[in-house]
Amino acid sequence: MLVLGATGYVGGRLITPLLDAGHRVRCLARTPAKLADRPWRDRIEVVEGDLTVPDSLPEAFAGVDVIVYLVHSLGAGDDFEAVERACADNTSSAATAAGVDQIVYLSGLGDPDDDLSPHLRSRHEVGRLLARGPVPVTELRAAVIIGSGSASFEMLRGLVEVLPVMVTPRWVQTTVVQPIAIDDVLENLMSVIGRLDTAGVWEIGGADVVTYAELLQAYARVAGLRRRLILPVPVLTPRLSSLWVDLVTPLPGDIAKELVLGLQNDVVVRDRSLTRIIDHRPLGVEAALEAALTAVRDLDIPTRWSSSRFAGSMAVPSPWDPEWSGGEVLEDERCVLVDAPPAAVMAQVTAVGGEGGWLGWGALWALRETIDNVVGGPGLRRGRRHPSELVVGDAVDLFVVEQVSPTRLRLRAEMKLPGYGWLEWNVCERADGTTELTQLARFVPRGLAGRLYWLLVVPFHALVLGRMQTELRKRAEAASAAASFAQRPPPPGRSDGTGEWSA
Repeated sequence: MLVLGATGYVGGRLITPLLDAGHRVRCLARTPAKLADRPWRDRIEVVEGDLTVPDSLPEAFAGVDVIVYLVHSLGAGDDFEAVERACADNTSSAATAAGVDQIVYLSGLGDPDDDLSPHLRSRHEVGRLLARGPVPVTELRAAVIIGSGSASFEMLRGLVEVLPVMVTPRWVQTTVVQPIAIDDVLENLMSVIGRLDTAGVWEIGGADVVTYAELLQAYARVAGLRRRLILPVPVLTPRLSSLWVDLVTPLPGDIAKELVLGLQNDVVVRDRSLTRIIDHRPLGVEAALEAALTAVRDLDIPTRWSSSRFAGSMAVPSPWDPEWSGGEVLEDERCVLVDAPPAAVMAQVTAVGGEGGWLGWGALWALRETIDNVVGGPGLRRGRRHPSELVVGDAVDLFVVEQVSPTRLRLRAEMKLPGYGWLEWNVCERADGTTELTQLARFVPRGLAGRLYWLLVVPFHALVLGRMQTELRKRAEAASAAASFAQRPPPPGRSDGTGEWSA
């Protein structure tokens, strides 16, 4: 099996069932390091390549029986449709040359005769381009995917939990959707992989068909929230709706816009022919929402919509490359000694961001988020996948993890900047048993605007970055002291029944 899109939301979850079924799995990745910390990494083969670069594909496609196509370019910019066409064409050509037996493609529901959104229209076109070659293509079309960490679920969750009263377009009350649980998507994919008799286009969905207003109320019920007041108005355009979604949910404006445009189309299963081949009963809406919320509460979020969101920018060169940066790397470096072992220090470092915040000066971080939201950046609401664990490619609010190890964490800034920025921490154990914690903020400016930006933010570094490092030291020392105390044996004597020991 060759999985295209293993760093994405569905792809990252499909690997385990493929392996459990006894398949040999290979993944194509533009940035193989993004898969380094996945629990199944040592059981698969990873080949570096890019679907937009045909010469990088033959090695990955050689000897492959089935290709699972799970890539999309939503969020890649205004030309995402052209990027998707190129990826589909190159995949079809490489699969033909390699003698692949089958391509399985996950697409989007929607009546082709409707005025589909650019996103849904592109999804269907990718299917046609893949099927243009001689390799049989099985295309599964699904609507809203409900699962912990999915873009649709996080948009739904953000809207309902933040807004007890919603002003919405009228179509929210009338447009219908057939959501499907992520586990049902995986089950359908596994059922058609390797079956050449499933070549063609199939529609999959959950057990219930609901309006978007009903879906919002279903989330409120499952989450134990009061019924939401939904007020439809005729003047709320998709553009205004996407700006509102961007404001109150973790989704950035470009993804929110495409999702909102897609919500105007009825996306339901019209042809249930696949059920005659696959004996599987999908979950209903509330069961799917309950499963997703339970996974969120249990921190069972193996993949997230943002996992592959900024994959292309992972190719940005390092700021230590003098030819690329022109030799100018602006730095703010701070070192402090911590009376705690390196592991205790890194435990605090890798917990920054998300619900835990950025350790002080929350008002300044909120101001930076507001500015970033206004200019179309991700903002702090993107959060993080897990409160303490990080892997390469994870989103951490305004940043993405570029490198993580027992002694180093490097985050690359994804906020809108006139340049490229990184925030890094390194720990080193000293001979006296203390740990040296080095905190680096690096910035490579673009033009005069970049240099002026750095001059403007330098005064705030003393406040924000200085406070952050101080808090990291205090928390690491407190955690280390608590751990040492817990490991001490009780003094000799007897308990007096109150929990205190007396001689």
